[in-house]
Amino acid sequence: MNRARLTALSLAAGGVLFLLYQAVRPYADETALEGAAAMASPAWVAAHLSAVAGFVLIASGLLGLHLAPGVRLGLPPVVTFWIGTGLVLPYYGAETFGLQVIGARAVHDRDATLLELVDQFRFAPVPAAMFLAGLVLLAAGAVAVAVRVRRSGAGRRWSGVPLAAGFVLFVPQFYGTPAMRVAHGALLAAGGLWLAYDLWRAGDGTAPARRAGA
Repeated sequence: MNRARLTALSLAAGGVLFLLYQAVRPYADETALEGAAAMASPAWVAAHLSAVAGFVLIASGLLGLHLAPGVRLGLPPVVTFWIGTGLVLPYYGAETFGLQVIGARAVHDRDATLLELVDQFRFAPVPAAMFLAGLVLLAAGAVAVAVRVRRSGAGRRWSGVPLAAGFVLFVPQFYGTPAMRVAHGALLAAGGLWLAYDLWRAGDGTAPARRAGA
């Protein structure tokens, strides 16, 4: 299997994992014991680990895209995305395992007041600043990738746009309804799959040349 196809698989799998993250994640009132039970559940861990793997696979896929013939991404967008990934992963690790411990203890003690610890972590200055900075860098890197894919003429002009839009909307989606969050996951999945499709076709030589004005 050549590099283009491995890159395509990485981008496709990463996008689909973001959809699984939003679809599998249990949604409940996180100030009540129902929310504690959601955090303590295996689905909570599986969903957040899907997001962690999604970040890593998309970052790896963008490096492969940079190395693909004819794309000419340049390293800055890839490095920007990688730094953003490094900044968000510690936060997701705490969301995955730390909040599960808090939720399990709250359920065990039947004490919803323990969930106050969740916001103490989420909105503490250092983790919140790292997380926000990481998401901004992810969005900037993904937008730069979309622009350079469009200019390179590799694949279709807009093939990088859905993925970029998904990362630009990463912060707003946290405040959406469960349906909106699943739709956000679907947008990231579509973005990863679209880039993967173009790269897969390029890998077997069937990708059409871009026509002027397309």
